[in-house]
Amino acid sequence: MKAITITGLSKPVTTLIQGSDYFRPSVYEKVCNVLDRYVAIGGNTIDTAHIYCGGESELAIGQWMKDRNNREDVVILTKGAHHDQNGPRVNPEAISRDLFQSLERLGTDYIDLYALHRDDQNVPVSIIINALNEHIIAGRFRAIGGSNWTTQRLQEANEYAAANGLVGFTFSSPNLSLAKANEPFWAGCVSADGADCEWHKECQLPILSWSSQARGFFTGHFTPEDHSNEDLVRVFYSDDNWERLHRAEQLAKEKGVSTIQIALAYVLNQPFPTCALIGAQNEVELISCYEGSKIVLTQEELRWLEHVEISVR
Repeated sequence: MKAITITGLSKPVTTLIQGSDYFRPSVYEKVCNVLDRYVAIGGNTIDTAHIYCGGESELAIGQWMKDRNNREDVVILTKGAHHDQNGPRVNPEAISRDLFQSLERLGTDYIDLYALHRDDQNVPVSIIINALNEHIIAGRFRAIGGSNWTTQRLQEANEYAAANGLVGFTFSSPNLSLAKANEPFWAGCVSADGADCEWHKECQLPILSWSSQARGFFTGHFTPEDHSNEDLVRVFYSDDNWERLHRAEQLAKEKGVSTIQIALAYVLNQPFPTCALIGAQNEVELISCYEGSKIVLTQEELRWLEHVEISVR
C-alpha cells in the first residue's frame, strides 16, 4: 500500500487509514477481522479518538495490539480535547486529561499522531503549542496536528512554534472530498476548500481526510429526489455536487472502476500529501478502498471532476 511521511514520525503512514468509530470490546471479533484484513493488504494506521464510543474504540484497539503484539508495527492516530456539554475544552488541562486516558486505554506509552479534535479560537496558539510540546518532550507523542483546524490557525500556530524553537503541527485532518460541503457536518467541523488546498500545496502539509468519500454520496444509492438521509441532504446535496457525481460516474466508466473509487482517488491524488480515513467494515469494502487507492488521476482529471471549466475534455 502507498504511504506518506509525516515529520516527527519515523514510521510511514499508509494512505488508507482504518477508522474505528464503531469499534467496541463487545464486537471484538469484528474489530479483529477488520484490522487483521486491513494489515494483510499493507495498512498500518488506525484512526481513533478519546470520545469514540465513550472510549471503547481505544480499548478495543489496545486489546487487539496486545493480542497481536504489534504495537511497534502500527501507527496510532488519536484525537483529544473535543468539546463537551459545557463547550470548548482546548486547554492544557483537558489535553493532558484526555491524553493520559487514551494512553491507558490503548495500553501504550506513546501516540504516533496526536490531533486536537477541535479548535477553540479564543485560546491563543501559544498556550496550545506550549502544552503540546511538553508532551512531545516527555515522549508521549511523536507528531501533532489539528483536526478541524482552519489553515489560518494552523499557520499561526506553526509560525509561533518556529519563532520559539518549538515543534509545530505536521499534519491536518479536515474533511476533504470531491463532494463539497454546504455546511459543517457537525458543529466546529472544517472542510477543505480550494483556498485551503492551495495553502496545503504551497506548504506541503499533509491532510488526513475524514469522510473522504462524502459519507456514501458516491455510492449510487442517492438521487436528488431521495431526501431520506437528512444529514447528507443538508451537507452534500447541491447542483454542483450532482454534477461532480455525474462526472465521477463518467470517469469511472472510462477507467473500468466504480464511482466511489474515483471519489477516493480524487482525495489521494492531490498535489500535496494526503491520506483517506476509511470506514470499511468488511472485506468487500476494504478491497474496494484498496483498489481505489491505486488509481492514478492527472491534475487535469482532478480539475475536471471538480467542475472547473477547462478545455482538455
